[in-house]
This record gives sequence, structure tokens and C-alpha cells, in this order.
Amino acid sequence: MRFVKYHALGNDYLVIERAAWGTHLDPARVRRICDRHRGVGSDGILLVETASAPPRVRILNPDGSEAEKSGNGLRIVARHLWDAGRVGTAPFLVETPGGVVTCRVHDGGATVTVDMGRVSFDSGAIPVLGPPREVLREHLDLDGIDLEFSAATVGNPHCVLVRARVSEAEARALGPRLEIHRLFPNRTNVQFVEVVDRGAIRIEIWERGAGYTLASGSSSCAAAAVAHRLGLVDDRVTVQMPGGTLAVEIGPGWQVRQTGPATPVFRGEWSGG
Repeated sequence: MRFVKYHALGNDYLVIERAAWGTHLDPARVRRICDRHRGVGSDGILLVETASAPPRVRILNPDGSEAEKSGNGLRIVARHLWDAGRVGTAPFLVETPGGVVTCRVHDGGATVTVDMGRVSFDSGAIPVLGPPREVLREHLDLDGIDLEFSAATVGNPHCVLVRARVSEAEARALGPRLEIHRLFPNRTNVQFVEVVDRGAIRIEIWERGAGYTLASGSSSCAAAAVAHRLGLVDDRVTVQMPGGTLAVEIGPGWQVRQTGPATPVFRGEWSGG
């Protein structure tokens, strides 16, 4: 099984095309491949079907579960299709389980823009348990800790907490417990957000199915959109993460666009063990 490894601001994925799958990627095999000590090591696998129009991608988390959408993963898929000569600089579509998105590759492959679709704060769409509503500035109990949160979906679920300061330690401590909180029936990604100014936020991320993550495109879009919805930032936001920065634009109807790098690392072949 041949693969190409890329990273997007330190968030690394293996790209495997349909013709090179070779064997069924069940959850146990995904976990072995993504293991950083006994496998290749990655934050997930992107299974790309290039024979379809538009190309389709499935996003497999390192715990073997499947994600609906990944902003970093989509930038990587776009860069991979560009590297393979299947697309040029004109906009093109990619289909995900979380919806069809438009991608564009710039700067000789160095930068990728993805129109991620519409952000929704609706409890039924995310989903979040309880009556139909926009999930903004609500409170939940986490083993006796009262936390204010908002929630959103960009095709996948997000729980956003605005903090005076963010830290990796807090993301690692609270993230795994919030991911599986009873309010989120499909589990959730978690972002801890610090507002720097009207045009910038700093975030720490706990990713559903992957754990603590250096960067995330969909998390950046969700966090920026929530901060904008709460009146804390403008509609163009630089999102600072431990792995680097993304540019997020929030357009009419809460359509969001993210722009950032996707970098090839190496090619390889999995032995099948």
C-alpha cells in the first residue's frame, strides 16, 4: 500500500489513493498505521478516490473512527492533487462526507484556499442535546467545573470555549472529557480560544478521535466564526495555533474560507503488517 505523507502546520496525514489501497483499512489496521512507534505515524489517513468527479475523500482518525470533514486534510488533498498534476490553479471541487468544498492552489503549491461551507450554530445540526436553539454562551458541568461554551458545525461538530488565556495543559486536561460529554451525541472537537485583538485569536485544540493537535483547519473556522458571532472579532481573522497560523474569512450567510500551507514530507510503502 503506497502513501504520501503531508503536514499542514504540523497536523500530519497519510494520503492513500484508491488504486493503492491494496487491503481493507479496518479500524485496527488504521490504528497500527497511524501509530508513531509501530507504524508510519500520523494524525490520520486521507483515502482519496480520484476516479470520481469530483474527487472524494474519506478522513480516518488515528483511533480508527471517521471524521466528516477536515480543513487541514482538505488542504493536503488539494496539494496532493496539484502535485499529481490532476488539477491546476483554477478552483476545483472535492467531496467529503461533510459536504462538497471548493479548493484553490496558489503560489506554486505552497498555499491552499478551501471554501469550507456554511457554519451553523444550530443545536440540531451540530448536534447538541436539548431544545432547538443556537448554542451560544451556554454552561455545562464538567465533573463539578462550570464552563461557558458555544458550539458550531462546519460539517463536523465543535465546542468552543473563550478563555482569558489558553494553554496546552488545559486543552489536554479538559479536551478529552469535553469530547465525550453527554451533551454531544456524536462526540465533539474542542477549541480553547484566546482573543488577541479584533483580527486575531489564539487557539489550543483537542481533536475528536485524534487528541491534542498542533493545528486544525475546521477548528480554526469554527473558533473564528464563534468569536465573530459573539462580537469579539471582525470577519477576517488570523488564527494562531502551536503549529502556525491560518487566515479565516467569514462571508455572508456564515460561509467560511480558510487559507494556509500544505507541505509534502515523504513517500513510502506500508508492508501490510
